Amino acid sequence: MDKKEFKLQNLNIGKKILYKKQGTDLAIPVIAETLNQAMFEGMTTTVLLETMAGKGTEVGRSFEELKKIIDLVEEKFQNNLGVCLDTCHVWDAGYDISNFDDVLNHFDKIIGLQKLKAIHLNDSMNPLEAHKDRHQKIGQGCVGEQIFKAVIQNPRVQNLPFILETPNDDEGYAQEIKLIKSWMI
Repeated sequence: MDKKEFKLQNLNIGKKILYKKQGTDLAIPVIAETLNQAMFEGMTTTVLLETMAGKGTEVGRSFEELKKIIDLVEEKFQNNLGVCLDTCHVWDAGYDISNFDDVLNHFDKIIGLQKLKAIHLNDSMNPLEAHKDRHQKIGQGCVGEQIFKAVIQNPRVQNLPFILETPNDDEGYAQEIKLIKSWMI
């Protein structure tokens, strides 16, 4: 595994609390405008919109919602805007990553694979499409070890950073990292 420097800032988009009754369509422009105000020309960091599980009033539960936000961010900031795909979140949102190529194809069709900049690796305590966001250790949840092996080995994401976000201690992380490295091609 090569060491690479990444200047990435992950953003959990959050909940549409003020827009709960009005819906996502009112929250999305506010999020995009906030990004337009926070980003600046010449910045070297890439802001990543994280995929969300869709619990409650979360925004970002689908690739389509993320695309709407991306489209409203000013053109001059597009090179500094990407997506972090969280495996627990997309699973809980209803994307069946047991066929990761299908998920990547859908992502590419809606957002564009060039916008995928990082992957959060976490299993899920929940069945597919539960909309709960309960992270689990790799291979100990409903997603399962074999699916993670296929994700890690997928050539379309080989150059992306993988970030563990599992409920673990230092020893547990060391074991997970060893397992994940054993799957790398």
